[in-house]
Amino acid sequence: MSKRDYYEVLGVSKGASADELKKAYRKLAIQYHPDKNPGDSAAEEKFKEAAEAYEVLSNDEKRRRYDQYGHSGMGNQGGFGGGMSMDDIFSNFGDVFGDFFGGGFSGFGRGRSSNRTPQGSNLRIRVKLTLEEIAHGVEKKVKVSRQVHCDACSGSGAKSGSSPTTCSTCHGSGRVVRVTNTFLGQMQTSATCPHCNGEGKVITDRCTSCNGSGLKKGEDVISIKIPPGVEEGMQLSLSGKGNAAPRGGIPGDLIVLIEELEHDIFKRDGINLLYEHNISYSDAVLGTQSDIPTLDGKARIKIPAGTSPGKMFRLKGKGLSELNGYGKGDMIVSINVWVPDSVSKDEKNLLEQMQSMESFQPNNTKKNKSFFDRMKEYFD
Repeated sequence: MSKRDYYEVLGVSKGASADELKKAYRKLAIQYHPDKNPGDSAAEEKFKEAAEAYEVLSNDEKRRRYDQYGHSGMGNQGGFGGGMSMDDIFSNFGDVFGDFFGGGFSGFGRGRSSNRTPQGSNLRIRVKLTLEEIAHGVEKKVKVSRQVHCDACSGSGAKSGSSPTTCSTCHGSGRVVRVTNTFLGQMQTSATCPHCNGEGKVITDRCTSCNGSGLKKGEDVISIKIPPGVEEGMQLSLSGKGNAAPRGGIPGDLIVLIEELEHDIFKRDGINLLYEHNISYSDAVLGTQSDIPTLDGKARIKIPAGTSPGKMFRLKGKGLSELNGYGKGDMIVSINVWVPDSVSKDEKNLLEQMQSMESFQPNNTKKNKSFFDRMKEYFD
């Protein structure tokens, strides 16, 4: 099952400040704390999920990488991956939990008092890349259909000459507060106002062009810079390039899913490239030099006399760049001996003569490297 977006987990916008992240995390930590939900495995998972989201978003470097690449860009740098215990979580975030759990449940009833900022939805597109584009990085221009601000009302949703009014239910706060009695005592909870959806204002005279939504359909050409080393299925995130939000809200993101086109001659194995090179029987016996195609041109290798089919050669640094730019993979060249489908009468006579020659008889005592030995050399 795929992970939820970390911002969605904490219930904050992408532009949330450090204080907003901490407050959102504290609220969820209290709600799903194991002491409050004994024996509830679902609550424990949500408790861990919130801790994982906060661990990434509270770190500037991890947050930057997550904003650009999503979960696939984190590698082993962020998140718990289900491997941390509750003790680990409390140890790492003692400064967050201390004022709440050090003295009981004194933190109950602390809800947001500020209005909820409207937020646009994310868009998802697929971008197909050749191996050459993946190797060197590329800038793609794509046409995207998305929600943009209504020209008639400048995105406010209100008819020209009018303006939104303060919500009478929440009195402009965007939140409604309820007090309930629980086994822990009186608990105060805060929820989004159902009348204004947390905005604190309502539109009484709607714009006729957008029917009060503040949005309309439009098209944009967006430039996407794709770094070298991306992989099939990886997602890149372009902040603010998704659907616009009404009334000056935060626009959504554009999520770019990478699709890798199959190459004619190369196979990809991580950052390494695999290539099968055909040589003639005579070249295998006598040895030769061959030009090998690479993504950057050609490279020459020496094939020694007596080369057997399946022999592998490694061309250092002729593979793909790592996504982080710390190094390059290799190209692994596997040798195939070409066997013709048909031969002429003279060629057949020559081959029949060779069959009786001692040098062309199989030597079953010769210790050639097995397929597994060759693969071991490749991985080493």
